[in-house]
Amino acid sequence: MTQESTIPVVVNGAGGKMGREVIKAVSSASDMTLVGAVDSNPDYIGQDVGEIAGCGPLEIPIVNDLQSVLVLATTSKIQGVMVDFTHPDGVYENVRSAIAYGVRPVVGTTGLSNQQIKELGEFADKASTGVLIIPNFSIGMVLLQQASVVASKYFDNVEIIELHHNQKADAPSGTAIKTAQMLAGFGKTYNPPLVEEKEHLQGARGSVAEDNIRIHSVRLPGLIAHQEVIFGAQGQIYTLRHDTTNRSCYMPGVLLAIRKVVELKSLIYGLEKIL
Repeated sequence: MTQESTIPVVVNGAGGKMGREVIKAVSSASDMTLVGAVDSNPDYIGQDVGEIAGCGPLEIPIVNDLQSVLVLATTSKIQGVMVDFTHPDGVYENVRSAIAYGVRPVVGTTGLSNQQIKELGEFADKASTGVLIIPNFSIGMVLLQQASVVASKYFDNVEIIELHHNQKADAPSGTAIKTAQMLAGFGKTYNPPLVEEKEHLQGARGSVAEDNIRIHSVRLPGLIAHQEVIFGAQGQIYTLRHDTTNRSCYMPGVLLAIRKVVELKSLIYGLEKIL
């Protein structure tokens, strides 16, 4: 394909662990062209993003000004895409900026509140711009969530444990929250109390999400991203678990999202909606 017929892509958070994987995946995709790389880490500013990502020189310097790079994604006949793997504190404004420039966001950063997602959805509708917010790009996690929904029809007791590396800024993870949301709304309240519980240390029983589903967060070096959904009933335990051993497992989902978002005119939340 010629550059004019490929999807222009900007990666925000290009120097991070996920950002580096996205750089490698996008630069290798025949139907995409990497046009810009943004990161706030001063150690990376001005360096070739390909060298930082470990895929060889790409002649694209990392900058710390998102808006100047968004302009580069608007010069093609094909709608540009911003992939965001940054920080919960800034992702809301990042997405608003991309929409304002007519660039379609694919968001892997978690930590957006329900109200923020609602507001971004309204902004996307007004601009007729596609937005994809994906808490987890792994196909395996989508399958785990779907299996959890099926199991929830037969179990009244469930808890979620999510385990991530100790550089993750938000807790619980967006994936765990999304899983709890998917299990909720079936007309039942999980984990009916049998005793009056007392926490001797605050938070010992985890956080409470929709329909009394508890989520427990673990943060340790050596972990990447892992989740268990544990169902319990008389005489049995049913455990569903997904383990990430390498961040490359997310890249098929990221590339799929980039290709899909250019066809959309509104906000969609969750990878399962575009599979």
